Amino acid sequence: MVDFGEILRTIGDFGFFQKLIVLVLTFPNLLLPVYFCSLLFIQSDPERHCNTDWILAADSNLTTDEQLNLTLPRQEDGTFSRCQMFVPVERDIGDIREHGLNETTACQQGWVYYDTMYEATIVTDFDLVCDKSEMAQLAQTIFMGGLLAGSFLFGPAAESYGRRRTTQLPVVLLLIFATVAGLSPNFYVYMLSQFIIGAALGGYRINSTVLATEWIGVSKRSLASCMSQMFAAVGQCAMAGLVYAVRDWRKVQFVIAGGQAFIFLYIWWIPESARWLLGQERIEEANKLIRRVAAINKKKIPENLLDEVTENREVQRGGIKEILTSTVLMKYLFIISFAWFSLNLGYFCLVLNVGKLGLNIFLVQFLFGITEAPAHFLCIWVLELIGRRKSITLTLLTSSFFCLLTLAFSRDSTVVITALITAGKFFLNWGGSVCLVYIQELFPTSVRQTAVGFGSIAYRGGGLLSPLLNILAVYHWSIPIVVFSSLTLISGALVFLLPETRRKELPDAMNEAEGKRNMTKKNTGSDSNIVTHNSRKSTKL
Repeated sequence: MVDFGEILRTIGDFGFFQKLIVLVLTFPNLLLPVYFCSLLFIQSDPERHCNTDWILAADSNLTTDEQLNLTLPRQEDGTFSRCQMFVPVERDIGDIREHGLNETTACQQGWVYYDTMYEATIVTDFDLVCDKSEMAQLAQTIFMGGLLAGSFLFGPAAESYGRRRTTQLPVVLLLIFATVAGLSPNFYVYMLSQFIIGAALGGYRINSTVLATEWIGVSKRSLASCMSQMFAAVGQCAMAGLVYAVRDWRKVQFVIAGGQAFIFLYIWWIPESARWLLGQERIEEANKLIRRVAAINKKKIPENLLDEVTENREVQRGGIKEILTSTVLMKYLFIISFAWFSLNLGYFCLVLNVGKLGLNIFLVQFLFGITEAPAHFLCIWVLELIGRRKSITLTLLTSSFFCLLTLAFSRDSTVVITALITAGKFFLNWGGSVCLVYIQELFPTSVRQTAVGFGSIAYRGGGLLSPLLNILAVYHWSIPIVVFSSLTLISGALVFLLPETRRKELPDAMNEAEGKRNMTKKNTGSDSNIVTHNSRKSTKL
């Protein structure tokens, strides 16, 4: 029986087809960070006062200063209250001027906002101020909860549906609910749309990466994961520029929907994973795809190659049960998931605090994105140079060092702290790329989507907890940094228990994933297109 790695080397393991599939599946990651913009660019405590236009019914010629003096109480510092107003009364203006108003109440007719950085945000549109000031952080948590739900729904729960369908459905959901978010009449519709958007983002990220990876040979296998991260980094820069130019969050949602519509047009043409089809014993469909890919890559298939594909093949059982029955795979899943959780907890603790670093929010967001892009280019090279295990250990320990180093400076040192946090975020993001590559290489085809899904649940769980961890900063600003940095240090030590997977074929069967795999040698020149059929070791797909 033919090993799928040999099939790839025959039809081209990184030909024109693979380059095209990597591009079309990783490009949508450019838009993924932009979905965060309505949650990040909010100016959470804008200048404001209660809307007191009720008094204009008594005298429509009042100046703004007169209106505020008559209808708003003052605080101890002499400024007008931002959350209180005098109770409206049905008296003539002369009586109000002479006797004044004494009874106060919370704002009854909304707020008037001024001196804001943006034309409109979810805070100003939905009045998330005063007694609703924590609702913006709730929206962040709801979004993270959606990412978590998507990791499960489109990961372990969708293993039997293949990679193609579970990549296409999130694209449809993103197009629909980006539009719904922009049209949201109230905060509850907005939160629902953000939850579904989060679920779709989580699902697309998992399945598009797995689908692309399963079509690529050993030497370039890390490219799909790292390219998806690289496009996401560029997307952060684009987000900063977009919101700087278009300062109305609803308009930005429609721009996102327009970009998503472009992806919607071509996503129906992507192929299924032939590796997955073979594991499901759908041999005829897999053979058609293999022939098509060979034609696109301008490669010839030996006559007996596809016949050998069908020999002695069994349906590979999938699902979490297969992982739970293997102590080796359970160990792999726990360690890589814990590392991924720690990385994302730290990453989003930093990202969601972008507006609190004391510098221009657009500049900081742009720096966050522009410094991440090199991390993913480096990731591709370093993964092949020193391997997966050393790479992830390096990123975990280094990110902890930079973040903990911020504690040595006072909070007034905004430039130094921003530089250190940017460096820490650089390595946290780099570590995320390594985890995404590593987890796919540790598990066999039959449970790869399930494993990546559960790893992503841990990953998204870190993101979900990050707003809550940031809240602890009210007790002391260093608490979030100490907590997530300690966790990354612990996970960096645990990673030493994982095997190295550099230059090894993706495992297709459980016994291969548990350590009984063959090292794949790099072929060069014409040798990479030759498959020897006389003495081949049988390997299950």
